Amino acid sequence: MTAKKSPSTLSPLAPKRFAKLPALAGVEVQAMASGSRYRGRDDLVLLRFSKTTTVAGVFTSSKMPSAAVDLSRAHLAGGKARALVVNAGNANAFTGKAGAKAALDTAKGAAKLVDCKPSDVFIASTGVIGEDLDPAPLVAALHQGAGKSDWLDAARAIMTTDTFPKLVTRKAKFDKQEITLNAIAKGSGMIAPDMATLLAFVFTDASVPAGVLQKLLAEANGQSLNCVTVDGDTSTSDTCLMFATGDKKLGGAPLRSLDDKRLAPLRAALADLMQDLAVQVASDGEGVSKLITIDVAGAENDAAARQIGLAIGNSPLVKTAVAGEDANWGRIVMAIGKSGEAAERDRLSIDIGGVQVARKGRAVAGYDERPVAKHMRGAHVHIRVDVGVQVKSKNKAKGQARIWASDLTHGYIDINADYRS
Repeated sequence: MTAKKSPSTLSPLAPKRFAKLPALAGVEVQAMASGSRYRGRDDLVLLRFSKTTTVAGVFTSSKMPSAAVDLSRAHLAGGKARALVVNAGNANAFTGKAGAKAALDTAKGAAKLVDCKPSDVFIASTGVIGEDLDPAPLVAALHQGAGKSDWLDAARAIMTTDTFPKLVTRKAKFDKQEITLNAIAKGSGMIAPDMATLLAFVFTDASVPAGVLQKLLAEANGQSLNCVTVDGDTSTSDTCLMFATGDKKLGGAPLRSLDDKRLAPLRAALADLMQDLAVQVASDGEGVSKLITIDVAGAENDAAARQIGLAIGNSPLVKTAVAGEDANWGRIVMAIGKSGEAAERDRLSIDIGGVQVARKGRAVAGYDERPVAKHMRGAHVHIRVDVGVQVKSKNKAKGQARIWASDLTHGYIDINADYRS
């Protein structure tokens, strides 16, 4: 049995054009076909990095992590990176000692090619769970090489059930210099927070120590990829890695803290870039017809707000109501109530598409449902709730979160019912 190729039907929420990512000092991109799973398409990516490259990473919280996650998590301790290898079609998860050996053999093959230690090579895999991965075709393809590749080729090569490649680029000031941030990602199904099958890779030419880079990535990830849900399922393979090649260096004292003012533009650009990636992933949810943006306010704290937002975004009843363009806000009330977080029933308010439908725990008397119904027919549905735990005049910046989710359609069933056939 083989994993299906990426669906030919483009998501209705796909961007009209893909971002064109510029070349990045210290990064060389190659996409190639290994033939290990798919036929007639690239399914393997090799990225080579300069010797000054630092690395940070966040990984799945699943208790069933893939062999690639285990290997990359272990290599992260060194703080340095010379190569990244990503294969699509086989997740190399739940494959025991054979899977661990396959991941290590792939890292060794890349290390020999790049002339570095295997511990400086990072691996990511995505695809079917439970099937042994033969590293030989991957290593052979790496050493055979490929012609000139660009970021779009790489983003396409790592796709599985994705309908479009996901790419983002941003510029930022780094002291007196301009730096670039590039990112690619894949993700369509088995997407839920806690390192929502999601792979994301961020690259910058800035010089950032590994410890600071790790804090940067963790912060940005918590406000972006960990705020996405398609189907409530956390993958065994979720990986987000960030590489800083060190081409652009700061003058003065070394970076030691996120609070260093010189880091602020990079910090803001990274947050914006990763939120763009998150929206693209939600917009390509399997079978998606609508993107749902959920804003939560008035919660006990930001973490509670996030859980409430996820309860709404993960609810099959909410998701199918959105798919059916039914403004059934009672399902939103239900989802808030089951979240397990503090919420004041008699202070609860709900807006849909900017229209007040509930206030102080009751339906708004005589509210006009026509603009709400019109909003529900669109491709982007916005839900805002205030759960009334915090008084608005106090702690304005606390108890808030934004979540991105997809609706639930028959298309999701069609894709997943025959994923391996």
